[in-house]
Amino acid sequence: MSEQKTAIVTGAGTGVGKAAALALLAAGYNVALAGRRLDPLQAAIAEAGVGPEQALAVPSDVADPQSVAALFDQTVKVFGRLDVLFNNAGIGTPAVPMDELSSEQWQAVVGVNLSGAFYCTREAFRVMKSQNPQGGRIINNGSISADRPRPFSAPYTATKHAITGLTKSTSLDGRAHNIACGQIDIGNAATPMTERMAEGVPQADGSIKPEPRMDVALVGAAVVQMANLPLDANIQFMTIMATKMPYIGRG
Repeated sequence: MSEQKTAIVTGAGTGVGKAAALALLAAGYNVALAGRRLDPLQAAIAEAGVGPEQALAVPSDVADPQSVAALFDQTVKVFGRLDVLFNNAGIGTPAVPMDELSSEQWQAVVGVNLSGAFYCTREAFRVMKSQNPQGGRIINNGSISADRPRPFSAPYTATKHAITGLTKSTSLDGRAHNIACGQIDIGNAATPMTERMAEGVPQADGSIKPEPRMDVALVGAAVVQMANLPLDANIQFMTIMATKMPYIGRG
């Protein structure tokens, strides 16, 4: 059992979650990497070049409360405590008109993006309130869509707007227990999920245009910056984005 700080990263097998997990590991954190598929989690740990004393792969489904509880129990059993939770796991729907989306698609996005973040936050509170020293930090992945939508993104945008409310409520309710909560809103990090942006994606004016992207490692560094603050300081909201992406005015 280590005295190092410990973090849980959800959706850690690919993209932003993987970048954050690698950055936290490089910064000396113990990290439990959570995701639905074991192979990408193990590949991320191999890429980091660390051993089982620092990294733990935990296949998990954040939409399942029992799976989430098992993730936190296993993390604490292995590493002894929890200092940082990065609520990153998220999914979207095809970019189609709202009336073409099914109820099942809506529920799936809500289940992962919103309910999953709540289930993880609830477990983090349980652990962080009871440990000694008390407290910890929760970082939510809000996305640019937590502030303004893309065309044809109602389920994703609605859940990401809701994450902002969860962030604020967590910040308020966490005060009494030394639990800080902040949100990172990410725009166009270069991941497999954003590869289509190089070819062109729908814009608010109905056109299709390519969009610039940024190195996803910069997001990992930003997460570490938030995580490394002492608990009496907090980055409440951070926006990190490709400088020239259509964000201000969405154009």
